[in-house]
Amino acid sequence: MTDDPHLIDPDYDKHGGFPNFEAAEPGPGFGRFLTAMRRAQDLAVSADPDTETWEQAADRAEELVKLLDPFEAPEGVGPANRVPSLPGSGSLLMPPYRVTRFEPDGVELGVHFSRFAVGGNYAVHGGVLPLLFDSVFGMVIHAAGRPISRTAFLHVDYRNVTPIDTPLVARGWVREVEGRKAFVNAELRDRDEKLLAEAHGLMIRLLPGQP
Repeated sequence: MTDDPHLIDPDYDKHGGFPNFEAAEPGPGFGRFLTAMRRAQDLAVSADPDTETWEQAADRAEELVKLLDPFEAPEGVGPANRVPSLPGSGSLLMPPYRVTRFEPDGVELGVHFSRFAVGGNYAVHGGVLPLLFDSVFGMVIHAAGRPISRTAFLHVDYRNVTPIDTPLVARGWVREVEGRKAFVNAELRDRDEKLLAEAHGLMIRLLPGQP
């Protein structure tokens, strides 16, 4: 009996609502746009100008929305999350990371959090780290050559305060496999290898026909 779901379900790659992402080449303007937007996110949570300046900022933000609104596209069509050469693969949802290792036995990312991710006292918000770890889990599954899977659970232990404006390293690997189940581990460390947070979770391979 084969373990390859494609042989009994040719549409397997479409399950789970995940589009078939392919690398995009939107041109240098998109990279400039992301850089400006990341800085805008930081300023949106830290700037304290006068009332007139807020009005001007709102006008310009509304102009940007008006400019891009006609080009809204379905998931997997726009370049967001499809440009591996850009931080966070071109997604503003994610902290700006860069993949430095992508192998079957594990992945490694360079990560940098900024003011936008602060929860308090200039430390990264605790809710941001599960987002990072869940993305690492997905990369781990892909690097290990396993089929499309969904997160069944994700547990995070916070070991030390995660700082902003400093290089960090995230690592992830498959700890154990039981049929459709892949038990995955991940960790986040600073430049001195101090453990900031660690996670473990369960990724379950989708069954044929499963959404």
